[in-house]
Amino acid sequence: VPLQASGGGRVQPGGYLRLSCTASGRTLNSYAIGWFRQAPGKVREGVSCIDRNHSWKYYADSVKGRFTFSEDTAKNTVYLQMNSLKLEDTAVYYCAIDMYSDSCLLADDTYNYWGQGTQVTVSS
Repeated sequence: VPLQASGGGRVQPGGYLRLSCTASGRTLNSYAIGWFRQAPGKVREGVSCIDRNHSWKYYADSVKGRFTFSEDTAKNTVYLQMNSLKLEDTAVYYCAIDMYSDSCLLADDTYNYWGQGTQVTVSS
């Protein structure tokens, strides 16, 4: 499932970005979807996810209250709205699909298809 993540860039602390994730050949609202990030020298970590029914969302504590997972089914696109960005949010961000799970997990080994990543840099 080709996934395309976009929307990254460079912003100052306190700024915002909206990441997008689209898929070719698959309807995103049929799967659990996750957003992950990997900072230089660190392991990949889960940021947010939505379950297969797209009725329940989960956020890592580090982004809760600042990031919002949303979707536009007509465009077959999911978004990660990132507000109040911090220096520590700097990372490559990935979207991923879990084709088999009903629930939403931030364990990257449950995800089957990954986008190529988009760089987010928070810098003053």
